[in-house]
Amino acid sequence: MGTNRYCIIMAGGVGSRFWPVSRNARPKQFLDILGTGRSFLQATVDRFKKIIPPENILIVSAQQYKELISEQVPEIPAENVLLESRKRNTAPCIAYATYKLYKKDPNAAVVVTPADHLILNEDLFLETVDTVLTTACQSDNLFTLGIKPTRPETQYGYIQANKASAKVVNGHTSYQVKTFTEKPDAEMAKVLYESGEFLWNSGIFIWSLKSIKRELETHLPDLAASFSEIMDFFYTPKEQEKVDEIYSGCDSISIDYGLMEKTSVCWVFEASFGWSDLGTWESLYVQNKKDEQGNMVAAPSSMLAEVKNSIIVTDEKDKLVVVKGMENYMIISTKDVLLVCPRDEKEFKALTAELAINNLSKYM
Repeated sequence: MGTNRYCIIMAGGVGSRFWPVSRNARPKQFLDILGTGRSFLQATVDRFKKIIPPENILIVSAQQYKELISEQVPEIPAENVLLESRKRNTAPCIAYATYKLYKKDPNAAVVVTPADHLILNEDLFLETVDTVLTTACQSDNLFTLGIKPTRPETQYGYIQANKASAKVVNGHTSYQVKTFTEKPDAEMAKVLYESGEFLWNSGIFIWSLKSIKRELETHLPDLAASFSEIMDFFYTPKEQEKVDEIYSGCDSISIDYGLMEKTSVCWVFEASFGWSDLGTWESLYVQNKKDEQGNMVAAPSSMLAEVKNSIIVTDEKDKLVVVKGMENYMIISTKDVLLVCPRDEKEFKALTAELAINNLSKYM
């Protein structure tokens, strides 16, 4: 393991698209939704510990999840848990971790990853990350991992690769990035998929600290200046106070929109290691095993009749789930919520949005 290699895990989301299992008080990154015995966060730390020592793994999350993080991954040093006082999207999150690490090790190479991804072929994934980390140490470029698409998909962003710029490193092909594309509609997703030029945007980044610091200063100068000004306070008792001041005044902006779509030094490594961001019940359905009727069932006891292509989930060990005559539905049961809803993401999103409107935010 290289001592100047680090991992930044972004673990601050609320996981609202996995409601009612995922709640504000305990969102999906802290849950064992896959039934493996490990939460998404624990699985992510376990994965990266194979190539990066725990003392070089940082977790950025909301202040309210400090104790959950300590309970679930006690091997991560307290000084490596970076706490955000407000939701400000991924650019401030990455800038905070970048400048804090830069004070400690300006020669570091870093992989930045969300906490809640599914990786089926971990050996290939880690070998890919290792290759790109080595490349990043020797380059001024920024790198991301693009997943070779297996279908037209509307739930992922896309990266257009300049196929004429192909470079092969240790068997892995990289391309200069032409464009980033937001989540498309079904018709556009088909066009992107069939073009052969587009990869799914994994949201996993790899770069040297010097490179990302330079690009932050170029494309997000106000944000970069804010964190640069408080570098003397990192690793001191005043760090949190100073960071809170920045978060109270900075814009909410994603690293994709604020930097990656503007930089001229972005390259994408094409990858196929069995990836999903598992952002929704639908994505979990696609990845999970189904019975002969196409049902994804995660319940200790169930009795289904004339039920097809549905999602049946309960986190209650002693509950028997009995369903008859339903197709393409979601039935999610928790201690205090029973959700029965068509397996349609637009309808689900509209339904959960009504919780706050109807004074039911206590269930969120």
